[in-house]
Amino acid sequence: MLGDLAAGFGLFAGYFVVAASLLLALRAVLAPPREVFRKMLHLICVMSVLVLVNLIDTWYIAAAVALLFGLTAYVAIWYVERHTDHIHVLMPRRRGEIRSSLVIVFLMMAVLIAIFWGWMGEEWKYIVVVAVMTWGYGDAAAALVGKAVGRHPIRHPWVEGAKTREGSIAMWALSAGVLLVSLMRYTAWPWYLCLVCALLVAPICALVELVSHDGLDTITVPFAAAIPTVALLALYSLVGG
Repeated sequence: MLGDLAAGFGLFAGYFVVAASLLLALRAVLAPPREVFRKMLHLICVMSVLVLVNLIDTWYIAAAVALLFGLTAYVAIWYVERHTDHIHVLMPRRRGEIRSSLVIVFLMMAVLIAIFWGWMGEEWKYIVVVAVMTWGYGDAAAALVGKAVGRHPIRHPWVEGAKTREGSIAMWALSAGVLLVSLMRYTAWPWYLCLVCALLVAPICALVELVSHDGLDTITVPFAAAIPTVALLALYSLVGG
């Protein structure tokens, strides 16, 4: 088991070394805007779920790798923040933001893996990918579009911060697209049923993101994608799909 854990951790860490190196090289050449670079880092984390689900054979090793990597990243970034000035490379908004966010992301992945792969069985593990991808790409779209072209702020007691209609619409649209592609890739559903599911679930994700506070959308939105999707899949199977 320890050998499997070490191998899985090595694969996962290797993915981040390669992906982060490529992104830093791209940044040196193209100098993308700050928020675009931050969301590119965000998407590197999002895409890492494919390593956990596709390259690791057992759910408990995959979940353990996610947790161990999150803890390792937290300690490493804490050390860099405390003893060097190199943390600016990751463009944090405030001290401690990056390490805290990473812990939440990998904890979320570990819990999804434990539920939808460990508890429900291997045939449902693709729900982990569906949930993380829907949250990750939708969240990136909401932030980038909201900051770039958001002109209509949403003012409501349940809504935290400067969220806009444009950002929420962007999240709805990209979440629906990611859900559609993911369901067509991982299920045997006809495309039109995948589309119906995407159109039903994406607004739930956008609404949950809108009312989630203090960065908790990292946890709430993946579950807002996973639970209705599983319910619709189960309903389809129940009626003879």
